Amino acid sequence: MIGVAEGEKGAPGPGGLAVNTIHTMDCIQGMQRLAAGSVDVIVTSPPYNIGKDYNSYNDQQPREDYLDWMGLVAAGAARVLADGGSFFLNVGGKPRDPWIPFDVVQQFRPHFELQNVIHWVKSIAIGKEDVGSYENIAGDIAVGHYQPVNSARYLSQCHEHIFHFTKKGDVTLDKLGIGVPYQDKSNIGRWKAAERDLRDRGNTWFIPYRTIRSSRPHPTSFPEKLPEMCIRLHGCRPGTLVMDPFMGIGSTALAAITLGVDYIGFEIDPAYREIAETRIAEARGQEQRD
Repeated sequence: MIGVAEGEKGAPGPGGLAVNTIHTMDCIQGMQRLAAGSVDVIVTSPPYNIGKDYNSYNDQQPREDYLDWMGLVAAGAARVLADGGSFFLNVGGKPRDPWIPFDVVQQFRPHFELQNVIHWVKSIAIGKEDVGSYENIAGDIAVGHYQPVNSARYLSQCHEHIFHFTKKGDVTLDKLGIGVPYQDKSNIGRWKAAERDLRDRGNTWFIPYRTIRSSRPHPTSFPEKLPEMCIRLHGCRPGTLVMDPFMGIGSTALAAITLGVDYIGFEIDPAYREIAETRIAEARGQEQRD
């Protein structure tokens, strides 16, 4: 699709908007300015409407208004996504309102096929007796970013959904692009598909947050590894263009830079965009030093 040679920042892109740039504008208006079918991969996490403290957005809209807005986002994304493109939508909820991701996904149903449902596991506990016999695991394990819930009724939420939408449900993926080694090496060569020591990761992805030592600059940013894995799964090709309608502090842009593909994003809050641009500049500088 439309890209920019050598990651040139600010060059004209689809519909005249510069690529490798985060635009300070509403994403629906921004997507209207993009050419139809010009985006290869969309990775995003919209506000969940659960009362998070954003700088420039009210995250406590009436449910119908919020869902109507999500429907407009879905329609705009469907127009700009290429026929062979992938849209990865990360949506979570909260313990006393678990319907949110399921309500949101229904707004996308008129515009997309739901090709895969991925479970982003942020924290997990596994007893040794359930692990089996692995020499590197000596006891029970509990790993990841765990947030306790101050309630006797609800369980702590240790995972979120990533809904993988496509136009027709027939997009071929690079599953080994995020593959994992076989635990049982005898599978290699024994199974027809096992030509090397790498298998399909499946739809459960353990992606913990980095350890937090200070307050977050953004209340709901996802780890850079999440968009990186989504882009790898879809497949990285020359000229690939990745869009994030809710760019926040730039995690999707940083993943695109790591993978050497182009990005375009929208963010209504100038302070978040400034943080994102600082992070991007640091990443570009690190690239040059390496």
